[in-house]
Amino acid sequence: MGQKIHPKNHRLGIIEDWQSKWFSPSNKYRATLKQDIQIRRFLQKKLAAARVELIGIERSGKGTEVVVNIHTAKPGMVIGRGGEGIETLRREVERSIAASGSSKIKINIHEVRNSALSAPVVAQNIASDLERRIPFRRASKLSLESVKKAGAKGVKIRVKGRLNGAEIARSETISWGSIPLHTLRANIDYALAAAHTTYGQIGVMVWIYKGEVLSPQDKEAKAGTDDVLKQIKKITDKKSESE
Repeated sequence: MGQKIHPKNHRLGIIEDWQSKWFSPSNKYRATLKQDIQIRRFLQKKLAAARVELIGIERSGKGTEVVVNIHTAKPGMVIGRGGEGIETLRREVERSIAASGSSKIKINIHEVRNSALSAPVVAQNIASDLERRIPFRRASKLSLESVKKAGAKGVKIRVKGRLNGAEIARSETISWGSIPLHTLRANIDYALAAAHTTYGQIGVMVWIYKGEVLSPQDKEAKAGTDDVLKQIKKITDKKSESE
C-alpha cells in the first residue's frame, strides 16, 4: 500500500496536516473548493521562480476572509521592495477569483529555512536544470549530494520522459539511504515537478526521508530500550574480554 499511495496523503492526520483548513456548508463546498484550486494554480504559475514549497489556505467562519500562507525558499522575490510585491500579489489573487465570489485575501510569507530538505524545492531545481539542458544524471546526482549533506536519512530521485532527447521515453532512478514508505511515523517529504523541454515534458519525482516523528510516550519507550541494549552490550563486552 505504501508503494502506491501518495506518501503525504498516507500520513494525513498522523504526522501530516491538511493544506486547506476550513469548514463550509454543503451547498457552498463545491464553490469554496474550486476557489482553493484557482488560488493555488495562479500562485504556482505566478511564483514559479520563487521555489514555493507549500501553499496553505485558511478561511474564517463566514468564509469572507481567506488567509494564504506561502512557504517559499526565496521570500525576497515574493515580498519585493518595502512589501510592494505582497500587495500587488494580493490584488492579483483577488482578481483571479473574482468570478467565483468576492473574498478578502490576506497573504503571509514564510521562509523555508533548509531548502535542501524540501522535496518540492529539490524537484523544482532539477526541473529547472533540465530546462537549461543540463544532463539529467548530473542534475540528479548534484541534488542528491546536497540533500545528503543537509542531514537527510534517505533520498530517492526518479526522472521520466525522453531523457537526453532519446526517441523512446524511459525512467531512471537514483537513491541513497532508506525510504520507509510503509512506516506511518516516518517523516517523508514527496514532490512532483515537470520540466518543459524541446523534446517534451519530463517528470521529476523526489522522496526525502527526514527521520521518525515520535510522540513523547514513544520517545520514552525508545530511550528505555536503548538503555537496555547498552547494558546488554556492556555485559557481552565484559564476557568476551574475560574469555
